[in-house]
Amino acid sequence: MGPLKPDLAQVVVGLVCFFLIFGVLGAVLLPRIEKLLGERRDATEGGAERAEEARAQAQRVYEEFQAELVAARHEAALIRQTATEEGAALIAQLRAEGQELRDRMLAEAQVQLATDRVLAEAELREDVIRLAGELAGRVIGEPVAELPRTRAIAEEFFAAQDAKDARAGTRA
Repeated sequence: MGPLKPDLAQVVVGLVCFFLIFGVLGAVLLPRIEKLLGERRDATEGGAERAEEARAQAQRVYEEFQAELVAARHEAALIRQTATEEGAALIAQLRAEGQELRDRMLAEAQVQLATDRVLAEAELREDVIRLAGELAGRVIGEPVAELPRTRAIAEEFFAAQDAKDARAGTRA
């Protein structure tokens, strides 16, 4: 026997052990090794793919956010523009109402002034006629205020004065 001529029983036992160990390795360990290698490959390659998917998803979310932000800015600009226009319209309306109120108050004040002027002028004329009668009575020494002609003379004087004022007013 020697290395070149092996014993047949040893060769058969060796082959049976080899195939038995090969069978156990092939049936039990090899699938586990394949599974473990697959998980590692999935972890490395799948992790990169998942990272790329997550990056793409984040990019989509970012673009949606940017679109919403642009829409919100546009809406805010429209709201500001609308508020500015409404404010300008409100100011114009209030200004017109104020102008109308001012014009109405001026007209009422002018009417009131004209009325007060006429009343004051009538009172002053009566006072002037009375004082003129008293003064004339003192100068003459007799009561002149009760004469019927005294009022007519004063009225003629005032009528002449009014005509003179009217001519001066048309020239100016």
